[in-house]
This record gives sequence, C-alpha cells and structure tokens, in this order.
Amino acid sequence: MTFSTFRNTLFLVLSLSFSFAVFAGEASENPKKEKFDAKEMIMHHVKDAHEFHIIDINGKPVSISLPIILWTDNGLVTFMSSAFHHDDSGHHIVEKNGMKFVKYHENIYQLTDGAHAIEFDADHHPINAKKPWNFSITRNVFMMWVSAIVLILLFVTAARSYNKSEGNVPKGIAGFVEPLVVFVRDEIARPMIGEHKYKKYMPYLLTIFFFIWINNIFGLIPILNGANLSGNIAFTMVLALFTFIITTVSGNANYWKHIFWMPGVPVAMKLFLMPIELIGIFTKPISLMIRLFANITAGHIIILALMSLIFIFETVLIAPVSVAFSLFITVIEIVVTAIQAYIFTILSALYFGMATEEEHH
Repeated sequence: MTFSTFRNTLFLVLSLSFSFAVFAGEASENPKKEKFDAKEMIMHHVKDAHEFHIIDINGKPVSISLPIILWTDNGLVTFMSSAFHHDDSGHHIVEKNGMKFVKYHENIYQLTDGAHAIEFDADHHPINAKKPWNFSITRNVFMMWVSAIVLILLFVTAARSYNKSEGNVPKGIAGFVEPLVVFVRDEIARPMIGEHKYKKYMPYLLTIFFFIWINNIFGLIPILNGANLSGNIAFTMVLALFTFIITTVSGNANYWKHIFWMPGVPVAMKLFLMPIELIGIFTKPISLMIRLFANITAGHIIILALMSLIFIFETVLIAPVSVAFSLFITVIEIVVTAIQAYIFTILSALYFGMATEEEHH
C-alpha cells in the first residue's frame, strides 16, 4: 500500500467516523427520540422498495419516485410512489379512481370502503384490506433495466470498436471486455462443457456472468441505497430456473440413464440411487439460487450491522472501529461481486457439461 493510498483511506475513515459520531451524539442528547432498532433499519435497506431514498434534509426525505402500477377489481390504477409521501406505516391514504390505497412495509394494500387505516388480526393478516396485483417499477426492477441497458451499450460499443481497429486489435472498452469473454470461454465453458459443445452455451454463460457481476457492483453504490438486485431471491430464482431449464432440455440419453438407472451398479443400489439422483435435479438450481442470494445479502447485512453499533452504543469511541471494519468488509464485497458471478457461471456450465456428456466406452 502506497503512502497516498494509506493517507486517503485514513482520511475517509476519520471523516466517516466523525459523521456517524455526530449522529450518535445527537441521538444520545435527545431522549425523546425512539430507541434505535437495528433490525428494522437493516431489513428496510436490504429489501426492495418503491422509491430511491437519497437523504434526509431537516427531517424531510429526498427521494426519487417510481411508478406504482396496480391491477384491481375495477381495473388499472397508476400513480407515482411520491403520493405516499415516504410514509410506510400504513396510515397515509392515497385515493385513486374512488379507491383507497396504503403502503405498509413496502406492501401496497387496497382498503375496503369506510376504512381509514389498515388493521391486522392476531396472525398479522389484513382484515380490512386486500392486495391488488402489483406490477410497480420498484428500485430493483429499475436497476435491472439500467444494468441491461449498460451491458447492451457496453458490448455494442466493444463490437463496433473492432470495425474501426486495424487487425481486429481490441482498443478502448473492447480491451476491457475481450479478456473477460476469453476467460469465460477458456476457463469456464471449454473445461466444463467440452471442446465440441461449448459454443452454443456461450451466449447464456456470458449473459449471466456479466449480468450478475454488474448488478453486484450496483448494489455497492451508496447513492442507490440498497438497489441490490442479486440480494433479491426472486431474481436469483429466475436465473437458476433458466439454468435448470437449459440443463433439462440439453440432457441426453446418457444423462437420464445415470439418473433413473445408474449403469454398472447392482439393481438394489439402482433403486436406492434413483430417488437421490432425481432429487439432485432440483437441488442443484435451488443451491444456485440460495448461494448467490445469501452471499450478497450477508455482506450488506454485516456492513449495516457494523454501522448500527455506533447508534446502539451511542458513543464516539465505537465509530472509528465500526467504520474501519465496514471499509474492510466493503473491500471484500468488491471481490465477492466477481467471485459470485464466476461461481454461478461455472456451476451452470458444469451442469450443462454433465447433461451433454457422452457415454464412455
């Protein structure tokens, strides 16, 4: 580490420490403030939301609104998330087309006639509201579109640069993209799938590698305030589902024979192995889904938990420690963004290789 890097890192740690110490001091000096709930704060930042909350100025939130799109019994209803005035308690009512809507813990409910606030029973089920079909553009959906646009622009620009270069020598953005494409081809696709069959799987492998990686990077940008697409299990489930479908469709006779009637073992053992192998068909994509979701979410939770220590202990002394450890975890998270994209891609390629492997004689 150079002196310049050390100096800048130290300055950043001290600056962040001072900022969080000021917040902690204000919290301790004002006994009327509610007790800090670390769990609520962490879950609020980790889960998806209907707007981008940037900062609070004089107690007023500054947010970027996103469209709310609902399908009710009376038809389509649309409005901007700013209509809820950043109120997630379920008390602020938005009236549209003669219907009343409230937002409670990022879930939107339609109130029954005469209701002025959402009410729940002992099992926390709403008794005077129901959920309409929600097709809203949440911040995760918005960032998914942004990442797709960024990738399209990235690869179109890289492809066009070859036409302008002499001898197809990569320059500019192509010089960054080409080594990564070659890495996926030579270190993932070829070894896992085979020399003669890897090409038809390359578009999918490149898509998931870059798509997961860029979304992991976006999840680390503070101004996006938790727009962490890879930390949404619905997103990882869809990616794992695509891998499952491609694996199942690509399976040859040798693949299915090893699942339903394992060659080279006694019949009694075949009957024992068949249900295990059959279950394995579904556990592989499930493990893909959970691994990516859990690793990305865990990193964000750890960072937020370390920052929460400042407000839990309400002391200036803990601020430098919390910020220093948070910076350390953030550096690890930067590495994890690429590692998790690599793991998801190489396991998908491994499953494709297992499904297309020919019988050995």
